Amino acid sequence: MVDNNDIQRAHQRIKPFIHQTPVLCSELLNTLSGADIFFKCENFQKAGAFKYRGAINAVKLLPESDAHAGVATHSSGNHGAALARAASIRGIPAFIVVPTNANAVKKDAILTYGATIIECEPTLKSRETTLQRVVEKTGANFVPPYDDDRIIAGQGTVAVEMLQQISALEAVLVPVGGGGLLAGCSIGFASAGIKGIYGVEPSGADDAHRSLKTGLRVQEHTPESICDGLLTTLGERNFPIIRNHVQEILLVSDEEVVAAMRLLWTHLKIIVEPSSAVTMAGLLKHPHLFAGKRVGLILTGGNVDLEALPF
Repeated sequence: MVDNNDIQRAHQRIKPFIHQTPVLCSELLNTLSGADIFFKCENFQKAGAFKYRGAINAVKLLPESDAHAGVATHSSGNHGAALARAASIRGIPAFIVVPTNANAVKKDAILTYGATIIECEPTLKSRETTLQRVVEKTGANFVPPYDDDRIIAGQGTVAVEMLQQISALEAVLVPVGGGGLLAGCSIGFASAGIKGIYGVEPSGADDAHRSLKTGLRVQEHTPESICDGLLTTLGERNFPIIRNHVQEILLVSDEEVVAAMRLLWTHLKIIVEPSSAVTMAGLLKHPHLFAGKRVGLILTGGNVDLEALPF
């Protein structure tokens, strides 16, 4: 299982290739929420999302004997774009299996970084079977979007940076889809003694909430939410880490996500996607958990189709 030493090594490995993203604050949002909020803005990360951290870590760890064949993955968008960029940095090909209903902006980003897109039906089974065919045909190395030690360690570097930037955090909120970010960050934050570690996901994609509540990982479900980056099923490697370190998975409605997204756009003056806004929505929905505390919120990405805004 990934530990904090793995995350620290990943941080040193990828540091030359990533942005140290800023932490923003808003007095108005502090007043509105009743907490002191610190927003870790991974929407300013290269490729527009935190996913680049895990992707570049995985690509940098590929041995030369394997790297020439390139990399492949399935992705609704952000991981695919991140892996495409990481592959371009190393000068190797990338093959990205993308569901037909994926965000157009994210698909454009994948193509911009020079990767090959292979479309599939918008189901996990279709994504996996299509990817298998691509790997068999090309010999490319599969880099999973979240259920992988290299990815977990890379995503955990968000916590490393945030702990260097902000002192005395008492609670943190992290979006959860497949769980790579929450798993990695929970290790990092727990190592600093933070006990109030919360995941947040849409109520229409609540497999992590149900998994943590029952102690049994949900392996199949049919999610439905505007948070397109959180529609994956909680990963096998990620679940025990989350179970060990995360206090609770909070649920929010799509309507609450849209309201939070609007607040972040208008008051922080930044572009964030719905999957990012779940943390703000979770904070506002459960103020009693965070009242008077110093709270870190991770904003995961800003790859939004401006022609299809939810407000």
